[in-house]
Amino acid sequence: MSARVAILGATGPAGSGLALRLARAGEDVIVGSRDAARARQAAASIAQRAGSAARVTGMENSAACAAADLLVLTVPFAGQAALLKELVPHMRPGSLLIDATVALAASVGGKPTRTLDLWQGSAAQQAAELVPAGVQVAAAFHNISADALQGDSPLDCDVIVCADEKRARQAASQLAEKIPGVRAVDGGRLENSRILEQITALLIGINIRYKVHGAGIRITGLPLPPP
Repeated sequence: MSARVAILGATGPAGSGLALRLARAGEDVIVGSRDAARARQAAASIAQRAGSAARVTGMENSAACAAADLLVLTVPFAGQAALLKELVPHMRPGSLLIDATVALAASVGGKPTRTLDLWQGSAAQQAAELVPAGVQVAAAFHNISADALQGDSPLDCDVIVCADEKRARQAASQLAEKIPGVRAVDGGRLENSRILEQITALLIGINIRYKVHGAGIRITGLPLPPP
């Protein structure tokens, strides 16, 4: 697997925040967007914040997809399926897609504190149906606040990773733990990703009620302490 990480839809708050954190951690990051010029502009801004040693490149989504074997999808649910269908011809066999999509009811005009009931079970399971054979799918990064990712302080959050293949869970976990303050937790099979999406809706409600922007989760009682 190549060392480059392509973040598809990285001009949004969550994607750009994740790109910033990974670039600061020394990863070779590709910022993907529907518009190549916008991607390059976002990449330049992220690189400026990440420091002189940062490796950040901006590309149109299909070019970003073709240039890396480790892909992170950070688009709103309303655009997830259409984008994946466009990217299928550009995904290389053996690639890993980490899906951070949340099927919030807000995508169809509902409340952001609720999730949609999908026939597949979750957005990540929908992604697994859409990607070509030979591309593995993991679900991760759902429960990290975009505002927290955009900040400069170390994070204080666990990332639960779900995937049907052990290799996919391990690769997604290793990427998550490159971010200071993040601990990866094995969440089991991909079907459990529907729970992650519901936790995101719960956290949005907590943010609203407590008038904050960075609520996250920690799993207690594990043998390894939080970083």
